[in-house]
Amino acid sequence: MFGPKTILVVDDHDAHRKVLELVLGAHRYEVVSMRDGFEALTYLQAHTPDAIILDVHMPHLSGFDVGRRARRIARLRFVPILIMTASADDNTRTEADAIGASRVLHKPIAGTDLRKALRELLGQASGVSASPDALGA
Repeated sequence: MFGPKTILVVDDHDAHRKVLELVLGAHRYEVVSMRDGFEALTYLQAHTPDAIILDVHMPHLSGFDVGRRARRIARLRFVPILIMTASADDNTRTEADAIGASRVLHKPIAGTDLRKALRELLGQASGVSASPDALGA
């Protein structure tokens, strides 16, 4: 498929979502933002993004819960899932592996690291110069 890649961003913090929208939008990704897991799962019933970025700690459904449920939808089984977390412990990595997360990014996340991870997971060339934006915890 041609055109911009669609990235679903799920984070309960408005500021984090806005920064992700700006960083990714500036690099020609189409960003769909959701503030909670329920919104994301409703969206995923009818849409197939090219990648999903999930914050771990959200009310009601964690990013892990959303990822686990997304993987149950056959057409989403191989969509890359990036987990964002401030936790760098073994349990977080184990849980991310259990849901089939493609990558775990630790907050604060540099915009360059996020874009690099997406390019690698989406198989894109790295022809874009990056600025040192950071996404806070």
